Amino acid sequence: MVSTHIFSLAQTLWDYHHVNHLLQKSDCILVLGSHDLRVAERGAELYLEGWAPLLIFSGGLGRLTQEIWSEPEADKFASIAVQMGVPKEAILIENKSTNTGENILFTQQLLSSKDLAPESFIVVQKPYMERRSFATFKKHWADKQLIVTSPQINFEDYPTTEISLEEVIHIMVGDLQRIKIYPEKGFQVYQEIPAQVWAAYEELVALGYDSHLV
Repeated sequence: MVSTHIFSLAQTLWDYHHVNHLLQKSDCILVLGSHDLRVAERGAELYLEGWAPLLIFSGGLGRLTQEIWSEPEADKFASIAVQMGVPKEAILIENKSTNTGENILFTQQLLSSKDLAPESFIVVQKPYMERRSFATFKKHWADKQLIVTSPQINFEDYPTTEISLEEVIHIMVGDLQRIKIYPEKGFQVYQEIPAQVWAAYEELVALGYDSHLV
């Protein structure tokens, strides 16, 4: 059971992980694969609302999904989009990547093979991975215009039967650590972390939310 205090600490991390970008029409929508099918639905919704003419799904089997699925994330996501009414010819699939850096690098290769050179992207990811996705994208593709978004859902309503509130907190703590240390490794651009956010992180680690730390 998550106490009110722990929930408050986790809410601080959740809020920080959101970059709060406003949508603008773009050249393509890049949906980063994961275990959360709501991300696929958000990407399809954006296409159907006319925010971009091209929908790219990127993701093989990652750290979480290799334990629960046999079908690559991108293929599963693309099937959802087609079921929602997105035409197959508007979709590109990259289904080999296993992390966010590979999502971007392999998508670059896919677009190059199709002689496509979009200048502006809407990147769709899980809510608590917005900031990390932004930082990774900007490291590998700094010259592109970028908007990051996610399923429009609040922290309290985000957990499901497949991923518990406890597990979401563990993952958010791990992602914040990566935002801190990955710029030094060359994986992401630097992102400032406010003192109160880092204090919440340190308290959650001390309370045992450390299973996704590097």
